[in-house]
Amino acid sequence: MSRKLTYFAVVITLFALSIFSCKHIQYNQTGAGGRTLDDSVTVSVLLFTNSAPLAKPSLAQTMTESLRDFIQRQTRFTLLPSGGDLNYEGEITGYSVAPVAITGGATDQASLNRLTITVKVKYTDDIEDRYSFDGNFSRFADFPSTTDISSVEDALIKEITDQITQDIINRSIYAW
Repeated sequence: MSRKLTYFAVVITLFALSIFSCKHIQYNQTGAGGRTLDDSVTVSVLLFTNSAPLAKPSLAQTMTESLRDFIQRQTRFTLLPSGGDLNYEGEITGYSVAPVAITGGATDQASLNRLTITVKVKYTDDIEDRYSFDGNFSRFADFPSTTDISSVEDALIKEITDQITQDIINRSIYAW
């Protein structure tokens, strides 16, 4: 009987330790470095410019709206046309399609192509200047080489701009 009681005590102790040692992770306005921004923060996202040759003309607007939409949906910050506590400016600097997966054989054809978009962002944090930065963000998406880029371009741009937006937010607001 004593052996069962000891076993039971060990199991209960391990269970209690495992519960109390776990931390709850929250994704709000608190960054990984312990940074907390209150709800009164204002944010401005200026219209991105497009200097990438071959890029779809609407890409700069798509990138700008992706960042604005994220801020409105995922934070309680107030979005201003300009002059916010947190300011974003950006430029599309790269837009390319290249083969990435070559199939063997006599023809050595690409089986996948990759669309890559690169964005340069200037982030100014008037609350805590140490979080301000100038940085480049780049993401890509692959598509079958048998598919014409024009038929999948809009979906790929949406996927890539969403990823870049998350990267920008992680580095700026969440300070990751």
